[in-house]
Amino acid sequence: MAEQGTLARTTGSDVVFDKLFEQITRLDLLPGTKISETEIAKAFGYSRQPVREAFTRLANLNLLLIRPQRATLVRPFSRQLIANARFVRAAIEFEVVRAAARDRDTALDDELRSNLRKQGDAIAAGDAGLFHELDYDFHRLLCASAKQAFAFDIISENKAQVDRLCMLALTSKDAMDVLYDDHAKLLEALFGGDEEAAVAVLRVHLDRLSPTIDAIYTTHKAYFDD
Repeated sequence: MAEQGTLARTTGSDVVFDKLFEQITRLDLLPGTKISETEIAKAFGYSRQPVREAFTRLANLNLLLIRPQRATLVRPFSRQLIANARFVRAAIEFEVVRAAARDRDTALDDELRSNLRKQGDAIAAGDAGLFHELDYDFHRLLCASAKQAFAFDIISENKAQVDRLCMLALTSKDAMDVLYDDHAKLLEALFGGDEEAAVAVLRVHLDRLSPTIDAIYTTHKAYFDD
């Protein structure tokens, strides 16, 4: 709820955007799926205008493909868009962990540790969806710990391009275990103030997606448009 005196509020467009964003990134709506403004508006009980606004926002994130006079599609994966997004994310997040290693907000240490414990619980429960949500929040907390919370807005915009791939990859306990270990090592380096070790761990962490993209392209080529 917005504080009194502020202009912050949740609009119909926000509601539709948030729900469709979740469904697309969690692969409840698969690449290539046709969706209709009219049907979505009916499902939410809104007019078409807020739905159209939500569609435009999702298209700007390259998650929807709006085609005039034709059906709107959940945008297929694009290896070029994924490469672009990964480059931008890496450039920003390397600076985030450097800043956190040098001068982090220690008030967030307990929250980071708690998030890591919850990741372990999600792995034990075999809950890939929950692990994905905790992974997302872990990287948000890293930005806040680095006193650069604004950076996560840019990271999250670019993460959206790869989040769907992550959902395809995070189907096994082994895959989640590897990412959990990366997160644990990253916290160890940050809490120890070891800037270079933190960057090295993050580089390995982000590079893990490369073979995943190649494997998914081979096994799910119909989901790609290039």
